[in-house]
Amino acid sequence: MDEVLDERKRKILKAIIKTYMETGEPVGSRTISKYPDLNVSSATIRNEMSDLTDMGYIVQPHTSAGRIPSDKGYRLYVDELTREKEAEIAEIRDMMIEKSDKMDKVLKQVAKVLANNTNYATMVAVPQYRGSTLKFIQLSRVNERQLIAVVVCEGNVIRNQIIDIEEEMDDQTILKLNLLLNTNLNGVPIQDINLGMIARLKEQAGSHSGVVANVLDAVAATIHVDEEDMKVYTSGATNIFKYPELADTSKASELISTFEDKQELADMVRGEMGDSENTGVQVYIGDEVPVRTMKDCSVVTATYELGDGMRGTIGIIGPKRMDYENVVDSLKKLKVQLDEMVNKKT
Repeated sequence: MDEVLDERKRKILKAIIKTYMETGEPVGSRTISKYPDLNVSSATIRNEMSDLTDMGYIVQPHTSAGRIPSDKGYRLYVDELTREKEAEIAEIRDMMIEKSDKMDKVLKQVAKVLANNTNYATMVAVPQYRGSTLKFIQLSRVNERQLIAVVVCEGNVIRNQIIDIEEEMDDQTILKLNLLLNTNLNGVPIQDINLGMIARLKEQAGSHSGVVANVLDAVAATIHVDEEDMKVYTSGATNIFKYPELADTSKASELISTFEDKQELADMVRGEMGDSENTGVQVYIGDEVPVRTMKDCSVVTATYELGDGMRGTIGIIGPKRMDYENVVDSLKKLKVQLDEMVNKKT
């Protein structure tokens, strides 16, 4: 788990964490000495526990003789667990939902299934397009007062937009607008299309600047630039009342409010999605959690990919003593559950 810890200390720390996750009570040396793979005396275990306390991996609450894991201890445990599970949880990045009209229903069900399977609170953010570039824009005439703009993005994501025009355009004008848009926008990453670029294009389009504005609106709709409306589905919020350390009236009410409002959850997802390196399972413990009301919790998130540049986030929220192994396994199984739900006949 860490070069500073020898094998015996690692085993003792792991035993303390697993025991505390099961019981929620401070763990004493006598309990640890009963573990079958620890063939040492209680006195030796007490010495090792003292060292682990000095190193900051466990703490002694109040006057109790037992110890509980610190955030540092949880972090060490989770890092090793994550490495062990890395190959398995890679599956979550291969998920595909081909029927977009079923996506909302599927993701709501995913949140519910995870909450039931883990006994923790869960959230699932609807996937957003990330890292897309424009491949092609085609303006064509529909009739005298309407054009159709076909916008094609990376991954062959297509958006068709009908554009009303005040007066009929001849073929030469439409050709010039197609050249203007494609010359300036083909191969450009979506995030690089800024207000300055839009203003220049509108200026060059002259009296047809409104058409350019409408085409760029179609681009924005295609790649979900407006993230203010990011959907986050939640389930199992009341599960937090099952854990005494989170059931305090003020803490619980703040957590419930966070799940009902969802804005902070969406902000956390946006922060995760902004990190292009963040493509697997992440674990946040205590103060590492970016949401203020969850500083007494652990949050495990997984970034999933649905192809064509679409990425979303799944999160499981529980006490610091959550069953991390079960949580990671639940995320690993999500691909199978999604496949079943997506392909199920309605």
